[in-house]
Amino acid sequence: MKFIELLRDHLDTFNQAYDGHITSSMRQAIFAMLNCRSNTERTSQWACQDCAHTADFPLSCGHRSCPQCQHNTTEDWLNKQQAKLLPVEYYMVTFTLPYELRSITKHQPELMYQAMFSVAASVLKDFAKNAKQLGGEMGFTGVLHTHNRRRDLHPHIHFIIPAGSFDKHKKQWKKNKDKYLFNAFNLATVWRARLLVQLAKLNLKQPASIPKKWVVDCQHVGKGLPALKYLSRYLYRGVLPDKNIVSNIDGQISFEYQNSQTNTTEIRTLPVTQFLWLVLQHVLPKGLRRVRDYGLLRGSAAKLRQRIRLMLAVAGTVLTPLENTTKTQAIRPCPCCRQPMIFMGVHTRLTSFLRQKPTTPNATV
Repeated sequence: MKFIELLRDHLDTFNQAYDGHITSSMRQAIFAMLNCRSNTERTSQWACQDCAHTADFPLSCGHRSCPQCQHNTTEDWLNKQQAKLLPVEYYMVTFTLPYELRSITKHQPELMYQAMFSVAASVLKDFAKNAKQLGGEMGFTGVLHTHNRRRDLHPHIHFIIPAGSFDKHKKQWKKNKDKYLFNAFNLATVWRARLLVQLAKLNLKQPASIPKKWVVDCQHVGKGLPALKYLSRYLYRGVLPDKNIVSNIDGQISFEYQNSQTNTTEIRTLPVTQFLWLVLQHVLPKGLRRVRDYGLLRGSAAKLRQRIRLMLAVAGTVLTPLENTTKTQAIRPCPCCRQPMIFMGVHTRLTSFLRQKPTTPNATV
């Protein structure tokens, strides 16, 4: 059972139920998904060197919300991030938006998510600058997740942070000496105060009741690779993989998810239109970057990271050789002999073609 098939079969009912709530970004995502690997004017051409068989395949939509796309994108991102790993301990710090403010993300998602990134990054930079053990420039990578495991709206940003900082004046790497980074309660206090100030500057209307205690989690996670793999799990693979949709009975859609508290698999069932909204509400505004690198982990700091690795090597740290990062190559087996086919390029179909648009009211394409 596929999400796209459910979307196609129930699109009219969904449009009627949520008319007025569907954003232009959602409409663009719907259009892309309904035309993914079908109804494309251009196709990719492949040829087999063993048996000379040729074949054309419709192009994928490439939309980051499409459950059929982006697997290679995930692998490419993970490979690039692995090349940035330092041979030190890592922490994961998670800033969560409280329930009372989540309604703002439904009406002003771009402003809210930008504010969350800028404020959380400023909090981490200032805590690092003022910490006695650090007092220098840190590096961290932030990844925005908008849902919990039940797929409800639950905006939060995970940051993975190497345990140390670079003192640019002394040209030294300052190692964090224990498995404690920052006080989570202090992080939460500053996170709350700064984000509310930022929202006021943006003229975003705040609810009358805002909790005094917010949640920030700060955990030691050991080496960085397991944390990267955790972050990549939901990064470019859509909100809900098709394999998790388990049944469609009388218009009631059931999907499975992992309960983080009990570590057991549970089933959630919703009417089909509510299910479609549950997934589509997580479509991000066009152009919004959900992954951001800061400080030592930014792209332009490659030479500085190499310098830090050499410092650590001189100090006795065993370094793992960095792997060359190359983009994952698409592979298609030949339907005749099962040998790998070679990509020959993209071309336009010679036959007459009529592009069918989805029946979304006021669709923006």
